[in-house]
Amino acid sequence: MRYRDKTINMESHIRTLRWVIGLQLVVIAALWHGWERARGDVRIHIPPDLRSGAVIKANDIGPANVYAFAQYIVQQANHWPDDGSKDYGMQIFRLSPYLTPRFRAFLTADMAMRGKRGELSGRTRLIQIIPGHGYEERRVEILDNSTWIVWLDYDIREYVRGMPVKQVSIRYPVRVVRHDIDPESNPWGLAVDAFAGEGPRHLTEAELAGEETDEPDQENAP
Repeated sequence: MRYRDKTINMESHIRTLRWVIGLQLVVIAALWHGWERARGDVRIHIPPDLRSGAVIKANDIGPANVYAFAQYIVQQANHWPDDGSKDYGMQIFRLSPYLTPRFRAFLTADMAMRGKRGELSGRTRLIQIIPGHGYEERRVEILDNSTWIVWLDYDIREYVRGMPVKQVSIRYPVRVVRHDIDPESNPWGLAVDAFAGEGPRHLTEAELAGEETDEPDQENAP
């Protein structure tokens, strides 16, 4: 009887160990599956000024990063180095991953309209941020954690066969949205969606002199 009881206890212990091993295998399989499905990269937007430190979270986009994105995309879309009739369309195509379908359609229509007016053929365009009108906190309005309004002040110069035909200072109120659809083509995870309010306008002499005190055109933002 004593040996039989020991045999029964040993068999019971072996069955318990088998259950434990089986459970461990299930846990290991689940962990392996989760590891396989985990993303291989994490997007982190680092602010340009880290002198006072920063708490950075994955996929948390700061106003400075939104401004830098909008400034780059708008400037590239309006840069015609050789011939506007060719460069404008090429820029729209090249930047399409960073544009929403709505804004891409807007730019395409604008290109067609300018072409009919003869404002593209043989014309080059140079565009740059007006000195002293770069990033400030007031130039980015946070509508929610996925939508921003950015005010960009540009100096635009256009030439036809080397002759200057236009020089203007324009303010672009740009609506930027989170657009994390294709990380391979758009590592920013952002897109220009539209012009806010009444759209681009000429800057006044006071604005060019930096005499503003409030957020630019905030009352025109949607």
